[in-house]
Order: sequence, then structure tokens, then C-alpha cells
Amino acid sequence: MYQSPSNDTLKQWLTDVKTIAVVGLSDKPDRTSYQIAETMQERGYRIIPVNPMLKSAVLGETPYASLEEVPDGVDMVNVFRRSEELHAVVESAVKSGAKCIWAQQGVYDEKAAELAVENGVEIVMDQCLAVAHSVLMGGKR
Repeated sequence: MYQSPSNDTLKQWLTDVKTIAVVGLSDKPDRTSYQIAETMQERGYRIIPVNPMLKSAVLGETPYASLEEVPDGVDMVNVFRRSEELHAVVESAVKSGAKCIWAQQGVYDEKAAELAVENGVEIVMDQCLAVAHSVLMGGKR
């Protein structure tokens, strides 16, 4: 049964993470994925867009079609996909060497969480990254 990491653990993630791959990032500024990625970028994180539909830079960063294509690897994978797609994202995150996965509010899949844990990758689900960052870190890095 999935259990969310403790606030202390999440705070540690937010302290240690430098690069966040945003799976499902939109290039439309009115979309939640764009707004949250932009907020995290403003807070000092490098954002890597991951979306096969993107053909040009988003938030000043080159987009990639998949996590496996990101050349430098990532620390965290932030997921803006439907719950039924989380398992495939976790598989890719494991292959890409991500340290942790943050599935946004409304994104939840027990089997995907099991897969992450079995492969030594920590996961939080059904929480907004930017909100948690504000609460746990006061909006500061």
C-alpha cells in the first residue's frame, strides 16, 4: 500500500534536487504544467520539458520526446499525465536514473508506486509540487 513520504523527506528532495524533468509540460502559459514549471524555474531549479508534441524551446529549455532522451539525466521527474499513464512514466524514470518522482495532484496509481519503490526510486503522488515547495520551503531554495 502506497504511503506518501514524510514532509522531512520531501523537504530533503527539494533541497537536493537541481534538475526537474516535467513530463507532459505544455508550451501554453495558461496551462497548469507551464505555470508550475515556471514557478519552480523561478525558484532556482532547471526545468527540462518532456513532451513529444513540443518542437521548440519552452521556458528557455530544449524539449525532449521522452525521459530516456534527456542527455544529462534528471534528479526529479514531475508528472503531468493522467493516472493511467503514470506506470509508463515510472518505467521511463527508472530507466533514466531519476532519483524521485513527483506525480501532480490528481495523478495516482498504486502499481506505478510499487514499481518505483521496487526499483529504488522514491515517489510522491497526488500532490502539487509548487504548493508543497511553498509550504515546506517557504518558496525559497
